[in-house]
Amino acid sequence: MTTPEPRLTSLAHGGGCGCKLAPAVLRDILSGMPQAAVFANLMVGTETSDDAAVWRLNDQQALVATTDFFMPVVDDPFDFGRIAATNALSDVYAMGATPIFALALVGMPVATLSTATIGRILAGGASVCAAAGIPVAGGHSIDSVEPIYGLVALGLVHPDQVLTNRGARAGDVLILTKGLGVGILSAAFKQEVLSDAGYAALIGSTTGLNTPGAKLAGMDGVHAVTDVTGFGLLGHSLEVARGANLTVEIEAAAAPLLDGVETLARDGLRTGASGRNWASYGEGVVLPEGFDAWRRDLLTDPQTSGGLLIAVAADRADAVLDMVRADGFDRAAVVGRVVEGPPVVRVIG
Repeated sequence: MTTPEPRLTSLAHGGGCGCKLAPAVLRDILSGMPQAAVFANLMVGTETSDDAAVWRLNDQQALVATTDFFMPVVDDPFDFGRIAATNALSDVYAMGATPIFALALVGMPVATLSTATIGRILAGGASVCAAAGIPVAGGHSIDSVEPIYGLVALGLVHPDQVLTNRGARAGDVLILTKGLGVGILSAAFKQEVLSDAGYAALIGSTTGLNTPGAKLAGMDGVHAVTDVTGFGLLGHSLEVARGANLTVEIEAAAAPLLDGVETLARDGLRTGASGRNWASYGEGVVLPEGFDAWRRDLLTDPQTSGGLLIAVAADRADAVLDMVRADGFDRAAVVGRVVEGPPVVRVIG
C-alpha cells in the first residue's frame, strides 16, 4: 500500500513571501557587508532595496536581473509552481522590463516527495513562463529539508525607461494594481478554514502576471514603481518614501481587498510575518489614533506575488488606471499620494 504524500505546506515552516527575512533583520545582516566597488554600467544595485539589479548593456538595452524563491503557500504542486514563477517574474515587470528567459531554482526533500510531485511544481512554473513568452533555459537543484522553488529571471528595457522605487515626486498619486490579503488567505488555507471561493481568490491573484509593468516604461508621468510583496503595502510604501526622501500618505479605506479578506482579518486571522513586519518598520509609519489592529494587519500583510505600486503624476493617473484595468486588473485603485515631508508613511483613516 502506497503511503500518501504529506501536504506541501506541512513540510515548510513558512510559505510564500511570508518567508522573507524581516526588514530590520535584513538591514542588520547587510550592514556588515563591505562597500561595493563602483561599476559605471550598474544602473541599479542595492542602494534603495529595489526589485532587481539593472546593468546597462549599450545605449539601447539594459539587462534586468532578479531572483526569488520560497516554500509552498498551497498544497497543489502545479499551483505552487505557478505562484512562485509569477512572483519571480514580477520583479522584472516592476522595473519596466520585458522578461527574456528564466532559470529554475529547485530545492526538494527527495526522500519525502515523489518525482511526479516535484515535476508538477516545475511544470507549473514553466506554464507561467510560457504565458510570459519565455523559456526556462536551465537552473539548479538540490536535496533540501523543505520544498523550495523559484526562478532567476532576466529581462530587457531601454536604459532611459528603467523604473525604480526611488523616483516618486511630490504631487504624485499612488496606484495599487491588486487587492491585499494574500497572507491572510494563505494563513486561513494552512489552518484549513479557507473556503473554495477564498482559495480561488488566492490563486487568481497570485498567478496574475504583472505585465502592465512593461507597458509603464516610457509612459508619461510614471515616476516610480515597485511590487508589493513580503513587506506588505506599508513596508514597500516606506521604501518609496525613503527612496524619494518624501512622505507617502496611504488612504487605508481606499486599499482594495481580495474577496473574504476583511471578514477573516476582523476575526483575528493574521500571519506571523505581519507582526514581524510591523516590528521592523513601524517606527517609520504614522497611524491614526485608535486605528484598529486588524486594519494595520491588512496593511502589513505579506503579499505573495502582489500587485504593482505605481507613483504617477495626478493628471496621468486615469491613463495608467485605464491601461492596468484593460489588462485584467479590475481592482486597481488609487490608494495614496506623495507629499513634501520627511521619509515616512502616514496612514489616513
